[in-house]
Amino acid sequence: MPEQEYEPEREYETVRAEVADRILTVTLDRPERLNAFNPRMMQDLLDVLAVADADDGIRVIVVTGAGRGFCAGADVSSGGSSFDHRTAGAWHRDTGGRVALRIFSCTKPVIAAVNGPAAGVGASMTLPMDIRLASTSAKFGFVFARRGIVPESAASWFLPRAVGMQRAMEWVATGRLVGPDEALRAGLVRSVHPPEELLPAAYELAREIADNTSAVSVALARQMMWRMLGEAHPMTAHRLDSRIMSQIGGGPDPVEGVESFLAKRPPAFPGRVSKDMPPVYPWWQDEEFRPFEERSPGSRQV
Repeated sequence: MPEQEYEPEREYETVRAEVADRILTVTLDRPERLNAFNPRMMQDLLDVLAVADADDGIRVIVVTGAGRGFCAGADVSSGGSSFDHRTAGAWHRDTGGRVALRIFSCTKPVIAAVNGPAAGVGASMTLPMDIRLASTSAKFGFVFARRGIVPESAASWFLPRAVGMQRAMEWVATGRLVGPDEALRAGLVRSVHPPEELLPAAYELAREIADNTSAVSVALARQMMWRMLGEAHPMTAHRLDSRIMSQIGGGPDPVEGVESFLAKRPPAFPGRVSKDMPPVYPWWQDEEFRPFEERSPGSRQV
């Protein structure tokens, strides 16, 4: 397939967004600060993810960092008050968590190509990404306790699901840096590559998705699997996949999938996520953000 080059949808202040061969590369782009995360980066990432979801020409998203780092964590250049949100009162909303939840709800698979140090929000923002590849120079640091704060970006939900409770608690309680080999053994990353081979490996995986699969199928499967993590019984999954299969089984994508297989030719799936999702989608009710309700002294919940 000939490679197509696209101009970015718009210019961003803290990230670069480039599309080629149906793959969107999002590069965190504050190399002079090791791509430290700030409110502007949050907004840029939210915007670029919205563009990606709306564009049927984008099949896969690859996220990486400019320079020698992936993301050094929150920008703490303001000093000791960097995490002081008291002026926001009960309505402060974690900026990394907004990005993590937006990635969670994305209709396109997201691949992290972790090219260097990823600490704090830089590590936790990768957790809702579907597949993580690491460079031999990558390090992961869930360093929150070493900064006197708690895991953010919904990491207390995502991290134990990625590596198990015991490993997650060790990494969070110690706050130590985790090298790529340990991350691989723990299942945090799928593979480790020399720096010059990291992005080619990520693109090879992205092209395998883009060239061989139905965009509608992948979008549905992604949401099915992520959202089933919170369900108590496999019967919920059985009910859902039965319903989806009843709605899409006679559609053009399954027809093309079978006919291309029988004809031993590459598939050309016509389905578009923007207009061809089944009626049951979305089957969930989105959670709304609201301040955490504190219990009054002496009260207890039963």
